[in-house]
Amino acid sequence: MSRIITGSAKGARLITPQGSQTRPTTDRVREALFSSLSTWAGTAAEDPAEQLSGLAVLDLFAGSGALGLEAASRGADPVTWVEKDHGVAAVIKQNQKHTRLSGRIVTASVRNFLAQPAAHANDVILLDPPYELTNDELVTLMATALAHGYLLSDGIFVVERSVRVGEPDWPGGLELSWMRRYGESCLYFCRAAEGNKDD
Repeated sequence: MSRIITGSAKGARLITPQGSQTRPTTDRVREALFSSLSTWAGTAAEDPAEQLSGLAVLDLFAGSGALGLEAASRGADPVTWVEKDHGVAAVIKQNQKHTRLSGRIVTASVRNFLAQPAAHANDVILLDPPYELTNDELVTLMATALAHGYLLSDGIFVVERSVRVGEPDWPGGLELSWMRRYGESCLYFCRAAEGNKDD
């Protein structure tokens, strides 16, 4: 069973959806992901419950909601989860209640969600898509998110992919800042290319 690693809900166990429709990020990879994010945010030495304080986070292909919940436990606000399966979205709601962490849950496909203009821009967009989503489809979704205002100009995409899939050709305006490999998983951290950042 997965758990919240640190922050205000440290140690809280998370319910995971039944069946094979989701593939939860392992605790080890999640810990590495958020360690990298706190370094990026310049808050690694701060109270874990405040490491992402004031940052807006969007968790796409949310599954159990573990990534967004970890962000919320570390102070991120607002946090939005997008999950197309109603039963799986209900698990996120259960995990919110259990951890006493809040945020907006959107039950929709990521494609349909991103097709609409953003209600607000985010500092961090988390993407842990199913393996069957091709790199071309992933890149199209990222480009749509950029075009519709979902990411701040100084924000960051964090993408988890299988090493077997290979690195995507990132959409125009983005560049890979760094990458980490953990067993069969790769974490890619992408930011706006220097020439595409707002002054």
